[in-house]
Parts: sequence; C-alpha cells; structure tokens
Amino acid sequence: MKYDPSYILIFTDGACTGNPGPGGWGSVVVLPNGTVHELGDGNPQTTNNRMEMVAALRALAILEEPQGDIILYTDSQYLINGITKWVFGWRSRGWKSAEGKDVANRDLWEELVRQVARVKPATIKWKYVRGHSGYPGNERCDQIAVSFATKKPDRLYVGPLDGYFVDLSELPPEDEMTSSSKNGSAKGSVKKGSSAAKSGKKTYLSLVRGVVTRHMTWPECDRVVKGVPAKYKKCESGKDERETLRSWGVNPESIKIEGAPSPFND
Repeated sequence: MKYDPSYILIFTDGACTGNPGPGGWGSVVVLPNGTVHELGDGNPQTTNNRMEMVAALRALAILEEPQGDIILYTDSQYLINGITKWVFGWRSRGWKSAEGKDVANRDLWEELVRQVARVKPATIKWKYVRGHSGYPGNERCDQIAVSFATKKPDRLYVGPLDGYFVDLSELPPEDEMTSSSKNGSAKGSVKKGSSAAKSGKKTYLSLVRGVVTRHMTWPECDRVVKGVPAKYKKCESGKDERETLRSWGVNPESIKIEGAPSPFND
C-alpha cells in the first residue's frame, strides 16, 4: 500500500523495561502538508500498555482541525481493542469491567476517548501491525520509545517528509489480530495466514553514510541503523530493492550493495 498524502499518517509504539518499570513512548505523525513530527517521552515507573496508549493520544493531541482522515498503525492489540470495542461497555458500566472490577488505565482511556472525539469529523482507521517486523515507521517509533525508556533519548525530527531519514513511501500490510480476550494484551501474536506470517524471500536494505547494505534479517539491519541517521526498508523482490534504491536517489545499476548476496532472480 502506497502512502496517500491526503491522509494523516501516524505510527505509535511504547516500551517498558520491567513492566512495570521505566518506560517510554514514540510517535511519528505525517501531515497532509508534507511535514513529519516525531514525538516521544519517558516515565520512570509505568507499564507497556500505558506507554502504548500515551503514544496514540499524544499523537492525536497535536492535530488541530484535521484536514483528512487518519490512519494509525500500532502493534498493541490492547490499544485497538480497547478504543474500538471495550471502551463502550466500560463507560456504560461506570468504568467497570464485565466482572465488576475497576478498569485499568481509566485515566488514559478517558483522555484517549476525548482525543478521538475532538478530531471528528475526521475518522481514525486503527491498523494492527506485528512489532519488530522491519516496517520503518513502526521500527522508528520503537527506537524512540526505547531511547526514552533507557534515558538515552533520541533527537526527534520535525521537518519535511522528503528530508526524513525513514522511508514511509510504502505502508505495511495490516495484520490480523488474535481473538480478543476481555482484558486484552499488550502485544499479540499473528494468526497463521496473515500477511506478516506468510513465509517467503525478503531482504532489508539500509543506507548509512552513503553505504547501501543488504541484510537477510531485521535484527541484522536494526543493529546497523539504530542510533544513526539512516534509511531502511524491507523488500520482497529484486524489483522492490531497485525501486527502493531509486527512491533514495541511488542508481541500482551503478553501486555495489554490501552484505548478503541477493536471493532474488528477478
């Protein structure tokens, strides 16, 4: 799926060491006027679920009279199920669960509900993507969140999309969520048959200080791009690789790609 500039594009993620423990959150917001806003912060004692929620509500909070609908990507099933399903029953029961217990994180759920109502008539499409799968927007949010959780905050980018070091031209496919429970979970697994679970050849390209490298796994790529200005992209064919390089201003016919040999025949 190609990025459509008529939409407001948001990626969010949360991180926590210890759960509960020190945590951080990160968001990337792309506005229809072509500007990117990276957001992030930390909390000395929190949970992963709270950081996932804060990342989403803080991203929505910067939108003023949104011109266009919103696509929000997250790897938190707890967040998506809560805001699209569970919250309605919780409110009708006075913020009690079906078992009569107080709803966890009520303060953040109420604030998130307010932010969702505030951006209307714009609609929000909540899309689930599996974490740590090499999707640039999601991975960048993870980097921001972890940097704040570990008290080594990254410098946050605010500027034009065409100058952004993360390639957001190709959006991730939406993964299927697992069957929801009443309480939800912070990070769910992916059902067999979903796009992310399908097997097949893939590579990860990185561009760091003018050097293009091919990696066969996301952790290999992540080690190279983490903490430095870099472009990176998951590719599923030789054509994908060539188109990615051209989008980065690199002629694929005139460079030698470092790292692993190409697994593609096309």
